[in-house]
Amino acid sequence: MYNNSAKSGGRKPSSRFGSASGNGGFRGGRSGGSSFGSRNNGSRSFSANRFRGPGRGFSGQRRRGGGGFSKSIDPAKFINKAVITEEIENFVPEHKFMDFKIEEPLKRAVVEKGYTDPTPIQDRAIPHILDGADVFGIANTGTGKTAAFLIPLINKVLLGKDEQIMVIAPTRELAIQIDQELKGFVKGMKIHSVCCSGGLPIGAQIRELRFFNNFIIGTPGRIKDLVDKGRIVLSEFKTIVLDEADRMLDMGFVNDMRFIMDKMAKQRQTLFFSATLTPEIETLTKEFLKNPVRISVKNRDTSKNVDQDVVRVGRGNDKLEVLHALLSNEEFDKVLIFGKTKHGVEKLSQVLVQKGFKADSIHGDKNHFKRQRALNLFKDSHVQILVATDVAARGLDIADISHVINFDIPATYEDYVHRIGRTGRGDKKGKALTFVE
Repeated sequence: MYNNSAKSGGRKPSSRFGSASGNGGFRGGRSGGSSFGSRNNGSRSFSANRFRGPGRGFSGQRRRGGGGFSKSIDPAKFINKAVITEEIENFVPEHKFMDFKIEEPLKRAVVEKGYTDPTPIQDRAIPHILDGADVFGIANTGTGKTAAFLIPLINKVLLGKDEQIMVIAPTRELAIQIDQELKGFVKGMKIHSVCCSGGLPIGAQIRELRFFNNFIIGTPGRIKDLVDKGRIVLSEFKTIVLDEADRMLDMGFVNDMRFIMDKMAKQRQTLFFSATLTPEIETLTKEFLKNPVRISVKNRDTSKNVDQDVVRVGRGNDKLEVLHALLSNEEFDKVLIFGKTKHGVEKLSQVLVQKGFKADSIHGDKNHFKRQRALNLFKDSHVQILVATDVAARGLDIADISHVINFDIPATYEDYVHRIGRTGRGDKKGKALTFVE
């Protein structure tokens, strides 16, 4: 238990268009409402009495819309001390990046990024992807999964300039991040991409799709919309990546995923990545992939680098005051706080700003510009605290997050795994704290 003391010219038009011309206060106490509501009278005592705050405060409405209680997760699962795992610490890759059978321009790009030794998922997956095999990869977040599929697929494009590759991600933030990482690799290679995600103006994406793009990176719903409009012809794609597939299932994208896969070329290479393995993921693997190479470099559900603990808030303690006291400690220098509802996240962010913290928020009610601005301010450490719904829990790579705080208990343990995966990334250490009432 925690004791707190505009692309370049010269692009060729897409073949299906022919030319560049053409179309052109808190909701506390309400069932299913914000988590900032009424007090749970069955709480256990918090060990630090100096955090006892006056009045009712923020204390946790737990019932989820449609039934079920997120607190059914055993709080013991939120306690897991960071350990040194001998097998991982002594991992010796079989390859160097320079050993992979990739084209010289790509090797130079890899060197410019400072890559020398591949991570376990990169070391195991890249050779099979280069060989054209279907791959089902299971790896913790923060282990270099994006580069594990981008590097061999960029090489595939270099070998065949007319190659088109589809990358599907669950959220616009992750899709944008993948597109940005791709662009960082392919400078000067005349490899083009477009990001087609929901929440962004579809007109701009349609204009980009009039030109040939080697990579289309997007979210399932928006890709389906563009297919329905005739702007994307899936049969032209012979390679597809489904990234964070478990999250796409959680978000109800399974039918969109099936729609996309059914219209893809039958002879294709399919890459399927997930941080968790569930029966539903197994079913989709059998449905979408052909004789896949299974690669699992995951020793445990949560990162060995993340020190996990709980903060117990007892009856009579003000949850917000407890949080305030924690955040006032110097070690909490870059903190991602997760809440359950959009309304609650926005309100908590505003309250923290009123208390003198540099805080911002990200949730589904914010438009794309405001979400990206909040993310960039947090990435660049212009704000200390980012308060978020689970939209920020999957795939986002933000450097040097010192702490993840679950102000509201996540709905599932899988959500917990992804939330705390935002800290302790790579070989860095991090801490995760979960408020339990």
